[in-house]
Amino acid sequence: MKAELIELVSKVLQVLQINMSWMTWNLFLAFIPLALSVWLFRIKRGRSWVWWLGFLVFYAFLPNAPYLLTDIIHLIDDIRTIQSVWMITLVLIPVYFLVIMAGFEAYVISLINVGYYLHRIGKSQWIVWMEMITHALCAVGIYWGRFLRFNSWDFITQPDALLTRGIEETLGKQPLVIIAITFAILVGLHWLMKRVTLGFVSRNSKSINIQPMSINSNSHNAG
Repeated sequence: MKAELIELVSKVLQVLQINMSWMTWNLFLAFIPLALSVWLFRIKRGRSWVWWLGFLVFYAFLPNAPYLLTDIIHLIDDIRTIQSVWMITLVLIPVYFLVIMAGFEAYVISLINVGYYLHRIGKSQWIVWMEMITHALCAVGIYWGRFLRFNSWDFITQPDALLTRGIEETLGKQPLVIIAITFAILVGLHWLMKRVTLGFVSRNSKSINIQPMSINSNSHNAG
């Protein structure tokens, strides 16, 4: 029993060690557009050529955030490797959940920042359209990344292959079905996570506003 437990734990650690490299890398790629969204859309600055370059880089890397949803396929392989209900439930699933949700939350906050920018420049009516177009572009980007193995920097390193092969292999019936399903998942999950995120921010801001008021009322009573 002890030997079996040691073997199981070592197998779990081995799986986590293998996963840690791609999880860390994919999360790093997911947080690049988040950082860019703060720089581009939260800080007041003019739309110079540097801003537009940052905007293009932002959209080139943005699909990496929701792309983490597709990494669920690695969980299936890991479950086959470990074959322990307890280890799968207590270790594997929580790790995958945190990583995937962190990546998608980066996507949600990035789009919230874009919406904040549009609201600030008086274009609030464009927010829904921006979100829908972004979901569609990211659905294509996710397909290119998962099935065609393209990367964000391929826009620079191999733009010809990206456009020719990417467009050709996207127009088939099966790719379009996969992209449509991905789009629907992005729309639904983003709608849910956006409301959760904004509700959390709103709740925290209200509690911060209430706290100084209570302190002021206590000081008046003391006087």
